[in-house]
Parts: sequence; structure tokens; C-alpha cells
Amino acid sequence: MTTPARVAVQIQPQHADYAQIRRAVAAAEEAGVDIVYNWDHFFPLSGEADGKHFECWTMLGAWAEATSRVEIGALVTCNSYRNPELLADMARTVDHISDGRLILGIGAGWFERDYTEYGYEFGTAGSRLNDLSEALPRITKRWSKLNPAPTRDIPILIGGGGEKKTLRYTAEYAKIWHGFGDSETLTRKRDVLDKWCHEIGRNPAEIERSAGVGGTPDEVAETMVAAGITQFTVGVSGPDYDLGSVRDWVAWRDDFNKAAASA
Repeated sequence: MTTPARVAVQIQPQHADYAQIRRAVAAAEEAGVDIVYNWDHFFPLSGEADGKHFECWTMLGAWAEATSRVEIGALVTCNSYRNPELLADMARTVDHISDGRLILGIGAGWFERDYTEYGYEFGTAGSRLNDLSEALPRITKRWSKLNPAPTRDIPILIGGGGEKKTLRYTAEYAKIWHGFGDSETLTRKRDVLDKWCHEIGRNPAEIERSAGVGGTPDEVAETMVAAGITQFTVGVSGPDYDLGSVRDWVAWRDDFNKAAASA
């Protein structure tokens, strides 16, 4: 593995007051994580369906001011909820507020309740993916027109595993791919992504591979590294935001990268 291992935490903005979320973000940065994500939904995805919940991008603007080292972003932004040019401008603004620490995570969207209660057309999985394919070049084109320009080439993270469309878009536009499933599934998706990269003439090594981790490093790290994963994301929910597992992964990351550097 040539890419250093990185650890992320997804602070799920559900079942908590904002003060608790803010403290969790500060604790995660202090614990040494590389990236802090939230998610882009309007209602909780687990627990009480109508529990406390906060909006994604206004929160990212606050995190940009409240943090100083970690990268921040959504895992992932729903493409359907914002005009692509507006999203590009929002991302550019948070990029500047954070001094160049924003990751633009984006996906086609899937949570039907968000759509129906907020008045968006849900459509089909295919139509949402087609919308994503149209949005990505509009986002990158808008970045080239904004004044001031983004502070850096904002990394795009695409989440999903669709082999015909999502992974092709990833090969074309993303610097990070976030996959789902066990190590066997991730290995298969990795190979499909590599194939798309070769087809369009891109070096697959340019794309960082990311996945969520539900177990301890001793349980799952070896097989996920073998699947090509280098970014390991732990999800935590409110109101408690227990970071015990996150700290275990940070310690594993440090040991792993030290061993890799000396090999």
C-alpha cells in the first residue's frame, strides 16, 4: 500500500443538541482523526424516526470555523437537494472558511423520506444517477469561474458502488471513492473502478479508497487493507458520540503507517 492509512469519523447529526455535536467534533480532532464527516439528510436514519436532527451544509460552515486541522465534509451530499452551481459555490465558500480543508462528498441520493417531505422529486435510481452525471461537470466548471477561486483543487468524494454508472463517474471525477460492504464486495468494486480508470486513461492510484468500519482493527483491518482500503471511517451517533472505537483506529493507523514507512 503506497497511500498512508487515514481515519475518519462520521458525526451523525441525529438525536443530539448542536452543543453535543460541536463537542464531539472537537473531541475527534483532539483524538487525532484525519477527517470529520457528517451526512446530508433531514431526518434520523436510525433510532427515533422523528428525533432531533440538523442540516448538513450550514453545519459544515460552522465546523470550518470550529476546527483547525482536520478535513471536513459530508458523507455524502445528496446531489438532488441543491442546484449544482449553488453547491459548487457553497463548497468553495466552506473551502475558504476552512483554509482548504473541505472534501466535497457527493452521491445520487436514496432516502425517500427526505425527498417527499421536502418536496423533491424522488424519481428512480437511474434518474438520480443521471442527474449526478450532469451535475459533476457543472460543479467543476463553476469552480473555474468563481472569484475568488477555491484555495485548492477541492477533492471530490463519490459514494456508492454501482458498477455501470457510479464507479465510472468516480473514475472520471473523484479523488476519493467511498464503498460499502464487506471486504469481498469492496475488492470486486475496487477492480471494477480500476477497470474504468484504465478505460478512460487514468491512473487508479490517484483515487483514495474509503469504507466504513464496524469492527475493531484486529477484526477487520487486515482484510480491508487487502481490498485496497486506505481510509477507514467510524460512524457515531448522538447523543453520546462514543469515540472509543475511533481512538482504537487512530492508534492502529499510527502503528500501521510507521510499519509501512520502515518496510
